[in-house]
Amino acid sequence: MTAQRDLLYSEEEEALRAAVRDLLTDHCDAAGVITRTESDAPHDLSLWKSLADGMGLAGLLVPEARGGQGATHREVAVVLEELGRAVAPVPYLTSAVVATEALLACDADDLLAELASGRRIGVLAVALNVAPDGAFKAVRQEAGALHGELTGIADASAADVLLVPTDDGGLYAVDADAVSVVPQVSLDLTRPVARVVLEGARGRRLGDAEPAVRRALRAGAGLLASEQLGLADWALTETVRYLKERKQFNRPVGGFQAIKHRLAQLWLEVVNLRAAARNAADALATGEDAEVAVAVAQAYAAGVAVHAAEEALQLHGGIGMTWEHPVHLYLKRAKADSIAYGTAGGHRAALAELVDLRAP
Repeated sequence: MTAQRDLLYSEEEEALRAAVRDLLTDHCDAAGVITRTESDAPHDLSLWKSLADGMGLAGLLVPEARGGQGATHREVAVVLEELGRAVAPVPYLTSAVVATEALLACDADDLLAELASGRRIGVLAVALNVAPDGAFKAVRQEAGALHGELTGIADASAADVLLVPTDDGGLYAVDADAVSVVPQVSLDLTRPVARVVLEGARGRRLGDAEPAVRRALRAGAGLLASEQLGLADWALTETVRYLKERKQFNRPVGGFQAIKHRLAQLWLEVVNLRAAARNAADALATGEDAEVAVAVAQAYAAGVAVHAAEEALQLHGGIGMTWEHPVHLYLKRAKADSIAYGTAGGHRAALAELVDLRAP
């Protein structure tokens, strides 16, 4: 029999949450994030340094013997919940999770240690919308020189090194200085995407692309659910707080029955998302039914995160429609996340295949 899994947060995980939340409270306020999205430098590299170097969070998934902290996906999920609550403009998911997981499947301990320490930011050069089982684009490789163009690469503008799949089945490490990174229009300005152009860029082969990319995208999809959970939880908590203070007809708006019903429904959705996200993180950590757990989490997470952000915007009334209020950041992140690492519909189709419940 399979041992019962404990999805509750441990004392260590709660302590980690408190530390990350304190840091974000002090260094990632909403006004600052809004200002960054309007600038040419949307990434907060000072905050990234505090997370990666000061707290050692970039190396959570890396074993101690390979230069990391030797933690699990459960701890990373807690960090991503807090980053989602703050829509923090840092490349944590792309570097500390996706790129790191790709390197863990390769023989590249030196580069892995650099990402784990936060000295370098790594990005897997696969479009953000590609699902764990989806087709990804590869560039042409000739005698170690790479030629081609890749689009929709998240956080490429912050990368020091790109992990690039090639047509010979390899995964190559390419210094960001050797390629052209052209920003693309993105709904979510806190996680910008870019076009990467390689014109004879020299690369170092790390290993086989297929298993590395599949592993990386699966972890990215599974842990994205925790970011979506943090986002949805912020939207619910902040909306409840606002509705307790906002008055209409000399009564708190939150006291009206129709509003209570909407908030109760949203609370149930967020609670269910917490269970799905925690299950995905635990499955990734243990390796038990990870593909199913990730598909379940992503089949559900996008709808809840978008619904929570939409309700927050509507129930904040006029103030929610203004650019100064941060709720638009959460709605944009939720919408962008809904197609990241596969759509909910794509994950439902994958889940049907995994559990042999194909549509007639």
